[in-house]
Amino acid sequence: MAVWVGDWLDAAIVGCIVLISAVLSAWYENRASRAVEQLRSKIALRATVRREGHLLDVAASDVVPGDILVLTAGSLIAADGRILQALDCFIGEGLLTGETYPVEKTPGDCAPEATLAQRHNCVFMGTSVRSGSAEVLVTRYGQDSEIGHIARTLALRPPETEFERGLRHFGGLLLRVMLVITIVVFGINILLHRPPLDTLMFAIALSIGLSPELLPAILSITLAKGAQRMAGKGVIVRHLNAIENLGTIDILCTDKTGTLTRGVVVLDAAMDVEGIAAPSVLQLAVLNASLQTGMRNAMDDAITLAGKDLGTDDGVRKIDEIPYDFVRKRLSVVVSQKPPAPRLMITKGALDNVLQVCTQVRHGGQSVALDTAERALIAQRFGEWSEQGYRVLGLATRELPEQMHYGREDERDMSFRGFLLFFDPPEPGVTQTIATLDRLGVQVKIISGDNHLVVQHVGTAVGLPVERIITGAELAVMKDEALMHLAARTTLFAEVDPNQKERIIRALQKTGHVVGYMGDGINDAPALQVADIGISVDNAADVAKQAADFVLLEHDLDVLREGIEEGRHTFANTLKYISIVSSANFGNMISMALASLALPFLPLLAKQILLNNFLSDIPSMGIASDNVDREWQSTPHRWDIIQIRNFMVVFGLVSSLFDIVTFVALYLLSQMVPEVFRSGWFVESLLTQLLTIFIVRTYKPFYRSRPATLLMVSALAVGLLAIGLPYSSIAASLGLAPLPLPILASVLAISLLYTVCAEGAKRALDHKSPARTGT
Repeated sequence: MAVWVGDWLDAAIVGCIVLISAVLSAWYENRASRAVEQLRSKIALRATVRREGHLLDVAASDVVPGDILVLTAGSLIAADGRILQALDCFIGEGLLTGETYPVEKTPGDCAPEATLAQRHNCVFMGTSVRSGSAEVLVTRYGQDSEIGHIARTLALRPPETEFERGLRHFGGLLLRVMLVITIVVFGINILLHRPPLDTLMFAIALSIGLSPELLPAILSITLAKGAQRMAGKGVIVRHLNAIENLGTIDILCTDKTGTLTRGVVVLDAAMDVEGIAAPSVLQLAVLNASLQTGMRNAMDDAITLAGKDLGTDDGVRKIDEIPYDFVRKRLSVVVSQKPPAPRLMITKGALDNVLQVCTQVRHGGQSVALDTAERALIAQRFGEWSEQGYRVLGLATRELPEQMHYGREDERDMSFRGFLLFFDPPEPGVTQTIATLDRLGVQVKIISGDNHLVVQHVGTAVGLPVERIITGAELAVMKDEALMHLAARTTLFAEVDPNQKERIIRALQKTGHVVGYMGDGINDAPALQVADIGISVDNAADVAKQAADFVLLEHDLDVLREGIEEGRHTFANTLKYISIVSSANFGNMISMALASLALPFLPLLAKQILLNNFLSDIPSMGIASDNVDREWQSTPHRWDIIQIRNFMVVFGLVSSLFDIVTFVALYLLSQMVPEVFRSGWFVESLLTQLLTIFIVRTYKPFYRSRPATLLMVSALAVGLLAIGLPYSSIAASLGLAPLPLPILASVLAISLLYTVCAEGAKRALDHKSPARTGT
């Protein structure tokens, strides 16, 4: 507008202000984005490919058509492809087909008209290997994949979070207020026969002055700095907006292994049926653990370590394998022995699942029928060991005839050989961490697939209240309404399957809780996906990391506790900027709108409004690294746009009241000189906005809460600049004039009085309001 009328000086000043604001915003946002991408690169998904006969570990994004993709249990499939060979390979394709259970994949051909669910010879990008292994020829990747086609067709976008929804509503509120102010101020000033061009520029600048134009940059800075601080404490943020959710969490569900316990599983003993240590049982377990080719786990490693001093039998070699899956909960290997001994199937797994395929039990060198009495003795020993905190697996064998291939149907008529006892002691300090989380308002619950006796022992050992345990069997017959009633009051869930984990989390969410879930296995992926905050670890299965919002570099509950505190810190600083800028700008803009109707001249020129707004935003950028009161971080908080709005209006009106006092004082003291009046109000307006920062940033008395050094220094510098500008050499070009001492003293006195009254108004508001407790 200034260019259009030939006012080049005003145009240059306004252009410089807008340009500097835009450059600062873009620079900070770009810096934040680069920082976050560097953090995300630490947990980038990997894939194993065979190229020119060599196995290579590459980034999933580097997989190309023609690669041979090598898949094992837990792999997240990086591209569409065709099965070349597979061994009991089951793929979870719920992402594409909605099918709950994994489907088996085999080489071969299928009908051209086959649906996705019927293509047994193909795998698809984004799905995951639940069990077994396979080699796949990559055919399509990225946008050409099945999931890429769906993404393009549906134009998928992530669901709007509560925080994003609040910002959208807040933006809508500001837009309506800006439109009303612009139209009303412009219309009335035209009726009063004011210069139309100056009036229009003033009205537009007024509406711009109300908007927190640096909000996108502040949000990016605040969230990125929060992500960087969390990374320094071992928490990598995959989705920035999830930081807000982490600050609101009030229930944390977690598996026990590696979080509540040390995660260093030790094979304490290999027992025969009588409960006596048996080297023969250990030897069989070592063969099973060392020869299986599925996804390694801590118990297999513990068995191999325990049997490292056993002598090896060169006559034993592996013939076949039936990999572990989450339905059978068993793993079998078939080995050949020195002739004339027959082939031997060795099966280990969850005790009940192993007993399901047993008809005999071995006592010494003699096998007897596995009758009710034998089962009772086995159950008795299992219960005693479980109550002591042991994880107990069963071991069984069966002699088999020679044949080309062995499958799950051969797991029958087996002979029960003994027990494998594992122990995973509680993590040192976990009891104190759980107590700290409780003080932060976060309740910890264990959701585990382990035996309920083991889970109960761990829960008691780490100090959780163990009033009752809900098992998977109980969940299977429990209605959703009953689960919603019991879930919040139950601390331990045991013997649950992946779908039941998801059901528990949904029940907690329906009763108004913000639920975090911490898991690292393939079976944790559904729960991670449905939880408000999904948390995994760096060494987790690919599918678990992909489903998570946060990835811990250490499998440590205390690291998560620090992450929750950082999440609340980040959320608080985000709300600080929103509350500070909206309340200060709202008050100033209302005051100027009223003054423009009462004064014979415009109270501030457009360039002065924009400069004032720009200078007040400089210290606001320091909010991203500001200190947060420990009292605020002690409880979860959630976004409340209504209370933010109420705070903006109440605090803005207090500011307007003092602006009116300033108008009267300046009107009487400036002798109606527009430049002197504008200079006085420019200084007073900027000083009160700076003081607002220190008042609104804490719900405690402002002098009892220490701001960050950067915030304090930048606010002081801008305050001194505001006082000095009317006396500078560029004052005339900005439309300012030196202030006589009485006027300057009056402006400073009014600003100090405003501080006292604003502090009182803050205390009068509900101190539990998110607009204030969040600051």
